[in-house]
Amino acid sequence: MIKIKTREEIELMRESALIVSKTLGMLAKEVKPGVTTLYLDKLAEEFIRSHGAYPSFLGLYDFPNSLCMSPNAQVVHGIPNDKPLEDGDIISIDCGAYKNGFHGDHAYTFEVGNVTEDVKKLLQVTKESLYIGIREFKAGNRVGDVGSAIQNYCEKHNYGVVRELVGHGVGSEMHEDPEMPNYGRRGRGKKFIEGMVVAIEPMINLGTHRITQLKDGWTILTKDGKPSAHFEHDVAIVNGKPELLSTFKYIYEALGIDSNEEDEFRENL
Repeated sequence: MIKIKTREEIELMRESALIVSKTLGMLAKEVKPGVTTLYLDKLAEEFIRSHGAYPSFLGLYDFPNSLCMSPNAQVVHGIPNDKPLEDGDIISIDCGAYKNGFHGDHAYTFEVGNVTEDVKKLLQVTKESLYIGIREFKAGNRVGDVGSAIQNYCEKHNYGVVRELVGHGVGSEMHEDPEMPNYGRRGRGKKFIEGMVVAIEPMINLGTHRITQLKDGWTILTKDGKPSAHFEHDVAIVNGKPELLSTFKYIYEALGIDSNEEDEFRENL
């Protein structure tokens, strides 16, 4: 069942989402060769708690850490460890924060040092596909409109669109209805209405869309060992249009990136 949010609840969700945004912004300065994902995880947990929130992922379905840290060929759900990041790596950092009864949940894939041009393009296209999908999240459209838009854009670049893992509704529970696949057919699936809040999160592979799982029961890998990118935003339907609750601006401020990509999704503010 889809849980519709009031304006007041959406504002509480924005607060949780912005804690995640600020956490990712803080981590942006720390992601570099030689740093371990376990160290980044510790920083994130301390930061989230210092803002009066609880790390949503810690203990969720018995997950052992506060962040999902997925480098290179890991798609999602990677477990932080003591292995240092290396120059040329990429890493998806997926973060959640729970405050005032609601979760924030979004992700960003960071470059570590000097990344190859083909991987840079993968990250660029995946992030572009996120906003292409968000544009379709409006009253009257359907789940398949978002998935189709993401799939078509990424497959035009010959990238693999992961099928088994999807975005989702978010609210008082981390995972709510509806499921939000990154593939599909226009006009299919549940209809979007005012007050819906979802996490849209393209997971796009440089090679095949096929995936496998490590014996740890969590880590998802590309089947061919090629890199995967992952970007995620929390989005609400306000006045019939998509409105971002999360933001990458803190990441961009930390990295010195100038971007106006989010402007069109903040007209309702």
